[in-house]
Amino acid sequence: MAVVCPRRSSVLRGSLGNSRGLSMSVLVSLLIPVLLMCAGLAVDGSAKTAADRRAEAVAAQAARAGMDAAAPLLVSGSGSAEVVAVLAAEQVIAAHAPVAGQAAIAPDGSLRVSTSTAVPTVFLGLAGLDHVTGRGSATVELRVR
Repeated sequence: MAVVCPRRSSVLRGSLGNSRGLSMSVLVSLLIPVLLMCAGLAVDGSAKTAADRRAEAVAAQAARAGMDAAAPLLVSGSGSAEVVAVLAAEQVIAAHAPVAGQAAIAPDGSLRVSTSTAVPTVFLGLAGLDHVTGRGSATVELRVR
């Protein structure tokens, strides 16, 4: 004796029976924004890290240039070594155009340089962040050993 299994009717097969792709499209529509946000954080986060490194490098170059320019005046005992150090550091900052910054003499007599640079974002512009800012700083002591 053969057992006969009832088949689904054609009404169910046409409207409700073919719903396998529906759950997958909901999953994909929920995951796409999350994946775009992760990609945005990766790309724009690495751009911020690169901007930080660039600002830090320019600050270090400016501080070293200020110290190098002031060294002969420090050895000879001239009182204008601080002014020369600040001017030399600001020239280095000005030579690196997208990087802005300032150099100043601290109360303890050291040269402090701080820089910043802005980098446009790629993905995070969709969330309202048009740019990320990288910052750097360096300090050198202006004294004779």
